[in-house]
Amino acid sequence: MDDNRRLAELLFPHIQKTAQQYLTDVYPPRKLPEGAMVTRFAPSPTGFLHIGGVFTALVCERLAHQSGGVCFLRIEDTDKKREQEDGVAGIIRGLDAFGVRFDEGVQQNGGEAGAYGPYTQSRRAEIYQSFCKDLVEKGLAYPCFCTEEELAAIRAEQEQQKVLPGYHGAFARCRGLSLAEIEEKIRSGAPYVVRLRSPGKPGGRVKLRDAIRGEIEMDENIVDIVLLKRDGIPTYHFAHVVDDTLMRTTHVVRGEEWVPSAPIHLQLFYALGLKAPKYVHVSPVMKEEDGSRRKLSKRKDPEASVEYFVREGYPADAVVEYLLTLLNSNFEDWRRQNKTADCRDFPFAVKKMSQSGALFDLLKLDSVSAAVISRMQAAQVLEQALAWAAQYDKALHKALSENREYALGIFSIDRGGAKPRKDIAKWSDVRTYVSYFYDNLGEWQGETAENVAPADRAAILRAYLAVMDAGDDKDTWFEKIREVAQKTGFCPDVKQYKADPAGYKGHVGDVSTVIRTAITGRKNTPDLHAIMALLGQEKCAARVNKALEALENGR
Repeated sequence: MDDNRRLAELLFPHIQKTAQQYLTDVYPPRKLPEGAMVTRFAPSPTGFLHIGGVFTALVCERLAHQSGGVCFLRIEDTDKKREQEDGVAGIIRGLDAFGVRFDEGVQQNGGEAGAYGPYTQSRRAEIYQSFCKDLVEKGLAYPCFCTEEELAAIRAEQEQQKVLPGYHGAFARCRGLSLAEIEEKIRSGAPYVVRLRSPGKPGGRVKLRDAIRGEIEMDENIVDIVLLKRDGIPTYHFAHVVDDTLMRTTHVVRGEEWVPSAPIHLQLFYALGLKAPKYVHVSPVMKEEDGSRRKLSKRKDPEASVEYFVREGYPADAVVEYLLTLLNSNFEDWRRQNKTADCRDFPFAVKKMSQSGALFDLLKLDSVSAAVISRMQAAQVLEQALAWAAQYDKALHKALSENREYALGIFSIDRGGAKPRKDIAKWSDVRTYVSYFYDNLGEWQGETAENVAPADRAAILRAYLAVMDAGDDKDTWFEKIREVAQKTGFCPDVKQYKADPAGYKGHVGDVSTVIRTAITGRKNTPDLHAIMALLGQEKCAARVNKALEALENGR
């Protein structure tokens, strides 16, 4: 037995299974159709789920499912010091809220599904140690006993000499320790990490082919990076290489901040004798501020957290649809041609992703979300609004649920057709949208037709009260408004008014606005005839009388 094998047994006496056994026996190749992609979303539970995480997870999910492959959720929880309580559950809840679901991996209940687990890195320690033992046997890894103070001294020396920082070359003090020296240190109880004996050379170059950016050339890694920390848990670099190999990941989708680490990862695949997956480095979600762009910040921007979108009440499909507009510039053209199709039918393509970063625009999200809601059936709008209100607006939930048929009637007005209204962009807009149908939601806006003189407004309301019937069919209803217009000096026909504006006080549209504001408190609403039919004669008459009384009293 040579020294490398003796060292491997010294460091890992408890490891019996070899790396090769894991590769062939425990995690065999997946049986998938040719061209099927296997992707993973692999967050760390160290904070809330960022909208950029949903963005990246959506890329993973689309690539896998469009190709007939598998998308799984892996939790990278090796940084226990920064782990947040409920971090894993919060991530899964956030992704589930936006319809991003996985075929395998960690589940909401804390369990796991799939044959390639454990999908939680802290439960895979022996697997990493098996692969690390393999590297030690090959002479490509060694224990390092340097203390934090010694490492700080190395950094200070490198800074003074203005050389590449890191544990490499002459600065790698433990690289040349003999087996006897190592045995002595271990017997004395000295703590250690295990480092890669980097095969990289100063000045060496490595090429990475990225699915978005094409070929990238970078300096080869020469640093003896840490593979296993003192507690036997791996670093991200080492765990990623082992996990993505065993879980048979074909495409690693991750943020562009990992591009500089790619030389390390490619070197680890090479050292282990493994084939590297394809890389898809996604640009960050950006925000425009003072004429320049910056990354969406967890600290500065409330919309960085998925909780913001849940709290505001954006439908999951709307957020996904908006993210697809950021991911592929041709999505909006596709949507115009496929107005009623599920957004997940869109043929997403990595090659059409931007290299410069997507600009997140809440106004554009509102526009997309309003269009999504406008395509929903009234019953679907009611159910989703109720589900949101149950958690975030108890008074609204009470109002809508007390008479569901009435509420359904509200959402049915002007729904459907070639040009549906887009008044609701998110469920938090619903209270304002429906409030004039209820007397107890406290949202009366009190708008008036300012272009009509108060005396004329009063005359219109008096004339309309005399003929008003909320049960009229639409033709009868409108004919009555035309008659009121003519009786009060307003033109009953808009085209006729435009031909002779000086001959009238206004036109029938102005008359409608006076009646509309009296009944709803707003100048802009859905179909007034349908609103009146739903409110009923008694309520409509009471509101017109109240508006008339205010005018007569000079209010």
